[in-house]
Amino acid sequence: VSVWPSTCVKKQTTKNTIGITRRPKTHVPAGTILFLVLRKIWCKAKYCLDAMDTIFFVDKKLISVQTIIKMIMVKRIALSFSLLIVMVGGVSHPLNLQKFSLNTIVIDAGHGGHDPGCISYGKDIYEKDICLRIAKKLGNQIQDSMPGVKVVYTRTTDKFVPLWQRAQIANNNNADLFISVHCNAHPEQSLHGTETYVMGLHKTQGNLEVSKRENSAIMLEENYEENKEYGGFDPESDEAYIILSLYQSAYRNQSLNLASTFQKTVEAKKIRKNLGVKEAGFLVLWKTAMPAILVETGFLTNPDEKKYLVSDAGQTKIAQSIFESLLEYKAKLEK
Repeated sequence: VSVWPSTCVKKQTTKNTIGITRRPKTHVPAGTILFLVLRKIWCKAKYCLDAMDTIFFVDKKLISVQTIIKMIMVKRIALSFSLLIVMVGGVSHPLNLQKFSLNTIVIDAGHGGHDPGCISYGKDIYEKDICLRIAKKLGNQIQDSMPGVKVVYTRTTDKFVPLWQRAQIANNNNADLFISVHCNAHPEQSLHGTETYVMGLHKTQGNLEVSKRENSAIMLEENYEENKEYGGFDPESDEAYIILSLYQSAYRNQSLNLASTFQKTVEAKKIRKNLGVKEAGFLVLWKTAMPAILVETGFLTNPDEKKYLVSDAGQTKIAQSIFESLLEYKAKLEK
């Protein structure tokens, strides 16, 4: 997404009093800008539709690339109209595509209430409890060491919060950053380490499975099929995940920056094994209007990593690593 300039240069030129040729500036109508953007989008789409006839084979169903591209183009055109409305009339929560300060951070403790998240090795620890403890430790460090930065939690107790409401909390608070804290799980108990996700296209089956597991919380919501916030998303459909994962946040670069900074901190301090920065389609990140990351702190299904995640020392070190990454991210952002 680009921020369009409010002025541009006309072709005709004028001369000032000392004979130097200058090009006068003028305001371009918003409709003209929108037309040019839509024409560019359509040209790219037409090229793709004419050139590509490859097919995906997913869940024993054939999905045309042309169909996916058409759906993406509809979303892009809708976004163009949204941006036009912002330019002309403004909105109650303005879309600020370039933020140069870090004033409000939303910390999202994954799961909660009747959604336990993943269950540990030994089946005695729930992900929801570990997430909440780490989230609170992180929030306390920010409040103690980053004066002027407001911390907002999506939950501070063991309660269930629908995925769409988590993003809404961030948007309503005009947050500058959204951090979702989770724990990982896998049938292979030897797997261990920390990985961080941003919204984007999953490149491996493993990434897809992680997003499926986290998104399965939607099925614990009452009448989620009828909730317009999800746009008809079907958590059991592989096709739905392909479409969702193709969504690209306007804040993707900032999200990748923070995610990469955190993973490097984890590796440098030997907190956990660095599993890197990854992309996948997460409902909790989908509608956040700010840089957003989802941290998988470790595998509760690994016996050794479970002990680390359950311990107060382990939770403190993970929270401290996220906090130090925030300091570095903030310094880069406000240069």
